[in-house]
Amino acid sequence: MKHATHKDQLINLKKIEGQVRGLQAMIEEEKYCVDILNQVKAVKNALVSVEGKILKTHLRACIRDSLAEENLVDSKIEEIVNLLKR
Repeated sequence: MKHATHKDQLINLKKIEGQVRGLQAMIEEEKYCVDILNQVKAVKNALVSVEGKILKTHLRACIRDSLAEENLVDSKIEEIVNLLKR
């Protein structure tokens, strides 16, 4: 089975990397706590967005392919359930 690519998420991850560096600078510069927390929330939300896009691609590509092979369906369902439990 061919795995889906997530290279389109690299741009988003690089932006998040920049946000995290900004957070580090804010802490080093002893910025106001609420401003730091707002930036932490922005980073978390950006990561959740990337996570959702990767999951959507996985469901559309990898899971769809496994449905063609009946013996893989249960293992793929279990894989997703375990992922969502974390």
